[in-house]
Amino acid sequence: MTTTIYDKIKIQDLEVFANHGVFPEENTLGQKFLVSAVLYTDTRKAGLTDDLTASIHYGEVSAFIDCFLKEHTFKLLERAAEALAEELLLHTVGLEKIDLEIKKPWAPVGLPLKTVSVEISRAWHTAYIALGSNMGDRRNYIDDAIKALDGAHGCSVSEVSALIETPPYGVTDQADFLNGCLKLRTLLTPEELLAELHRIEQDAGRERILRWGPRTLDLDIIFYDDIVLESKELCIPHVEMHKRLFVLEPLCEIAPYKRHPVYGKTVWEMKSETQEERAV
Repeated sequence: MTTTIYDKIKIQDLEVFANHGVFPEENTLGQKFLVSAVLYTDTRKAGLTDDLTASIHYGEVSAFIDCFLKEHTFKLLERAAEALAEELLLHTVGLEKIDLEIKKPWAPVGLPLKTVSVEISRAWHTAYIALGSNMGDRRNYIDDAIKALDGAHGCSVSEVSALIETPPYGVTDQADFLNGCLKLRTLLTPEELLAELHRIEQDAGRERILRWGPRTLDLDIIFYDDIVLESKELCIPHVEMHKRLFVLEPLCEIAPYKRHPVYGKTVWEMKSETQEERAV
């Protein structure tokens, strides 16, 4: 498993007078907030060239924070922090992750305290999605799915494999599939991403009647960063993906050296082993 190491730019206790709070008077009179942010990025090029455009301009980020919190009104610090972190990640070139804390020094709790705060960490993530279709205009269903994912809020498709035609898996008495894979940059959590994939499948007329049965569109999360996740709704990495050539072949085209976080093998190694087993 690999861990990306980023450099950090820190903004500490930026004072912003804004109108956030549960009580109506907080929304009208306003109060002081203190905002701290740790910006994770790569400062290497800026450090070698002394070029401001090669780094994140902390002055512009500070101005963005001030403007955003003044232009919006939220009841909860949690909502203010979530919305601000998302906007910074979406609009700041080079920002890969942010630790954000919003402090409220004048919290109306009726007791002496120094400050109340909410602190969150949010980041861009990399997911690999398998694509499949064996009903109707298969290529069109897949192309529409790629466009839908690329247009989804907090998502950006960065690479797409070629499509390959493969025999059906599980239930073999059905038409051949078109299969492919894509690389997705996303702010969504795994659960949120799954919900988005299900929405896109539903828009394509997907009906979940028979397991491994025919479908207009099939979208599966294969990898999400290097996480290992098992829940009632979701398993990452995808179960048995390491044995399925219709996943491994297109995935190998765009991520041959991506390593399985459980088995420790690269996609290329898993594909080669599966091909050898099929040849025996």
